[in-house]
Amino acid sequence: MSAAPIDRRSRGALSPSRAADFMSCPLLFRYRTIDRLPEGSSPDAVRGTLVHQVLEDIFDLPAEERTPAAAHTMLEPTWEALQERSPSAREVAATLDEPSWLASAHEVLDRWFVLEDPTRLEPLEREAYVEATLDNGLQLRGIIDRLDRAADGALRVVDYKTSSAVSEGYESKALFQLRVYALILWRTRGVVPRMLQLVYLGATSEMVRYEPDEADLIATQHKIEALWEAIEEAQRTGDFEPNRGRQCDWCAFKAHCPAFGGSILPMPEPPSAWARLQRAVRRRWRRWRRRRSGRS
Repeated sequence: MSAAPIDRRSRGALSPSRAADFMSCPLLFRYRTIDRLPEGSSPDAVRGTLVHQVLEDIFDLPAEERTPAAAHTMLEPTWEALQERSPSAREVAATLDEPSWLASAHEVLDRWFVLEDPTRLEPLEREAYVEATLDNGLQLRGIIDRLDRAADGALRVVDYKTSSAVSEGYESKALFQLRVYALILWRTRGVVPRMLQLVYLGATSEMVRYEPDEADLIATQHKIEALWEAIEEAQRTGDFEPNRGRQCDWCAFKAHCPAFGGSILPMPEPPSAWARLQRAVRRRWRRWRRRRSGRS
């Protein structure tokens, strides 16, 4: 199999998070990706967004200034800026005991400094948008929290999780997202990342590392291709079955799920050509902004 990118018309597009949705619950995938039902945010999710932003921005400082004190100083102004631009953040803010919630965000930052030393890191890219088209025409895309490059050119893919570390036996599932990112990088840059690193910053904080090889990435591609065939079949038949699991604890769609006594919504009409064009333009605009901010 060639590691070079393949330039052909896209058969569809899939991100690691949406792939994970379908694997955990096809009905969840449908409501998020096809119906695009609105979802309210949560204090945990917004705290994750806030911490991610601070962990991205701290690398704008000179290495010697990337201290815990600097990160803590950045937190409140970043929270104010997030509320200004994000309606969901403002919604959540109205429900918070803000002092205790912010204290919990400060605790997350403290855990990061126990696990990593940013004064010794110079990321190649942060919030890096990546995409590749597979042999079957499926476009994979996503955003990598941090991409590090060693002096010898080796790449490390880093993903921050503000939740607690997963229990033993679930690490492979948790690493799936990073394997997809590694596959994209291999296809587009011709390099298999040396290290995949999950940084868990919840109450049980730890780092999970994995060293992939080409066989891993070939297997990941085969899994993604089979998954996309299952998604296409579900789209053809309209059969998106619910699957009860841990994801149900925070699912926003229980009112429309038969597993919780609700009724499945009728399949929406396919988007018009105009709606598809508008969606494509928005995606390209967001992609251009990410790439532009990465160069600045």
